Amino acid sequence: MSTPIHRTPTRRSGAVLAAASQRRDGSRTGSPSAGPAERALLDMQSRAGNRATTAAVQRARDTGKGKAAENGGTPTGAKTAEAKKKNYRDRIAALLDRFKKNLEPIDTFIKGFQTPTNAAFTQQAAVAANDGLKHSAAASGTSAASGNLLTEAAGTVVSGMDAYKNMKDAKKHETGADHHTANKKAKTKGADAVVGAVSSGSYSAAIAKEVTKVQKAADAAVASEVSGAASASIGLIKGGRAVFRVGKAARKYSEIKKLGDPHLVQAGSLARLNESREQANWAAAEAYVSLDAYWAHEGPGRLEAVSEAIDAAWEAMGEARDAAETLQRAERDVEKLSTVQGYAKKKQLTKIGKEAVGGAVGESTKAAAGVVTAVAAGTAGLASNPVGWGLAGAGAGLVLGVTLYKALRAATKRYEEVHHPERWAPEGETPAEAASRKESLQHALKFWKKVSKGERQAMAREIYALAAGPAVSGSDGTTAEMRESARSLLIALKSGPAQHKLEPDAWAESLNDPSKSAGWIQEIAEQLASG
Repeated sequence: MSTPIHRTPTRRSGAVLAAASQRRDGSRTGSPSAGPAERALLDMQSRAGNRATTAAVQRARDTGKGKAAENGGTPTGAKTAEAKKKNYRDRIAALLDRFKKNLEPIDTFIKGFQTPTNAAFTQQAAVAANDGLKHSAAASGTSAASGNLLTEAAGTVVSGMDAYKNMKDAKKHETGADHHTANKKAKTKGADAVVGAVSSGSYSAAIAKEVTKVQKAADAAVASEVSGAASASIGLIKGGRAVFRVGKAARKYSEIKKLGDPHLVQAGSLARLNESREQANWAAAEAYVSLDAYWAHEGPGRLEAVSEAIDAAWEAMGEARDAAETLQRAERDVEKLSTVQGYAKKKQLTKIGKEAVGGAVGESTKAAAGVVTAVAAGTAGLASNPVGWGLAGAGAGLVLGVTLYKALRAATKRYEEVHHPERWAPEGETPAEAASRKESLQHALKFWKKVSKGERQAMAREIYALAAGPAVSGSDGTTAEMRESARSLLIALKSGPAQHKLEPDAWAESLNDPSKSAGWIQEIAEQLASG
């Protein structure tokens, strides 16, 4: 018989005992922090001893070794620190973005109403030589420019952080849809950060202009001249950028239009499929005629001949059914392709209109107002110019109109997203439960949230389903001609091999890779929205 193993008493942790003793002493002296629950917890800790602590430490070490082995020997602590750093950065960026979006309605009000109204009162004060009105307008102008500066500065920081994040993602994904999406966002957000920094300087000059109006006329004139020049500069930059975007959207619209009407492009393919269906139907009919003839035939080998005729008829019917299904699928795909092409063209036309009105015309008009203000300040001191006031008001009105249109469209999409989730739900997926009208209205007012399940995402899924290869679920029945047309649409949308830094074959293979489906859908959705 084996000798029984006697457990040796385990020494209690000195730190735990000391802490427990100190707490007990505190409780005896009337410390309010040592309640019954805490005393019970301390007693449990003292009974546990070093044995539980040692086991916990050993388990942590084993887990750490296992994770390090899974990560190729990378220390878990280093990965945890990097993950925490990234998490903090993302949380800070999200908070700043939420802060900026909460300021945007106020910023819109300032740009569309308060600033033009201040200009009108400044004009009236100059004509009537009313110092009290002039000072009030200057104080209101200071608060307006300060609000603009706060919003612009927050947006600049958010854009800079987004640009940095996407630049790292673009380096991580050297090719493919993920690379192109991240690379394009990095460039766009980087440009936004630069423009935001210049705009912040312009608003700082505007604050200085309004503050110095209560000082000597010479100082105020110089500040007005500087502010007008800064406003003109940023207006020209924004206007030029809008013109560039209009050009890109126009070129994309032209490329999509060149693809032609899918009904006409696919007419030959549909005709061939219809001919194949008719031939298959004739073959099936002939097989059944032969079967009837064998049934009526009397003689040796009748059963064997009938059996072969049945097999032939069954096979012919299967081919006829497959031909009919292929034709029906092709006709549905033509309708889908026609719909998504029309949507893509509409998105580009809408972008052209918004950028032309709010950017190219609106910002350029505001730039002209800044030039007039600078010239007036340099030649006539503080005499307000009604031309500059009118141009500023007109430019602000155009920008405000486009901003309100975009805000209303976004609110409508957010409402539909939760009130009619079945409208744009992915095919084969059970849509979420529809929200009530009150809940949908509340969701629509959350202007800081982006639409994640709307029409654009649904159209992106349709385009990908048509362009993807047979290895992707739901795309195996697409004809080669239809797939080629859908891929031509991707190239027109600037999602082709050149943008993804891939050879055409590798690009086609990425479309046929189910693991890259999500990245492709996101890429297509981004390209539908951009010029």
